[in-house]
Amino acid sequence: MEPTKLVEASDLLFDLWMQGQRIAELPPALRPATRAEGYKIQSLLELRSARKLFGWKIAATSGAGQRHIGVDGPLAGRLLAERVIENHGVCPLAGNFMRVAELEFAFRMSEDIAPRPQGYSLQEVMARVATLHPAIEIPDSRFERYEMVGAPQLIADDACADRFLLGPASPEAWRSLNLATQEVRGAINDVPWGPGIGRNVLGDPCIALTWLINELSQQGVILRAGEVVTTGTCLPPGPITSGDRVRGNFGMLGEVSMTLA
Repeated sequence: MEPTKLVEASDLLFDLWMQGQRIAELPPALRPATRAEGYKIQSLLELRSARKLFGWKIAATSGAGQRHIGVDGPLAGRLLAERVIENHGVCPLAGNFMRVAELEFAFRMSEDIAPRPQGYSLQEVMARVATLHPAIEIPDSRFERYEMVGAPQLIADDACADRFLLGPASPEAWRSLNLATQEVRGAINDVPWGPGIGRNVLGDPCIALTWLINELSQQGVILRAGEVVTTGTCLPPGPITSGDRVRGNFGMLGEVSMTLA
């Protein structure tokens, strides 16, 4: 795609996002043909933000999630600082069409991780993690039938990013736990939701984090110190509507909650 078309595609998707509108697909001239082109369009979102990039999300980290949106693997997306909600805060839901909540493990990085030809190992990645956090993601898409448009367009659409809540840092003892077996329980208006478990995220949230870092490395993108990576939902997305209160209990790792407005 020509640079001007990349910009046009990014502008269109961002404007739809801000206006709470959707389209069937990108126009043919603006439609990415590959994952790499999708990431180029997505990268231009950072120019629309007045603040540093907050971090990254991973979409479709389970087989069921991949089948649901018609992709053969996970997708990486950017978390914009303007779309982040404080723990126990109020999350605007206006313009959101998916209307689901997801409970996720998130990691904050301690140092930059630069692209390189060989992949990073799980051990190398975990040595660069500063803290673990419980989190809630409220995803959305700018496509009317996001499950039909394919991976390149979904990546261009920021991998269905919208709102995000980062909870407090978990106790340092998390490093001795097997996150694959860590249970996560949710509630919407005090009605139990779940439970889920860490292995639902590519087998282990730590494996998902490693995938994200290697995906960015292949795209020539640096994961910066201080950025957060949220690794995908541990339990089926929970349906939500305005006025709901969403809570997530990660056991000893902490709790998160938000109210939807």
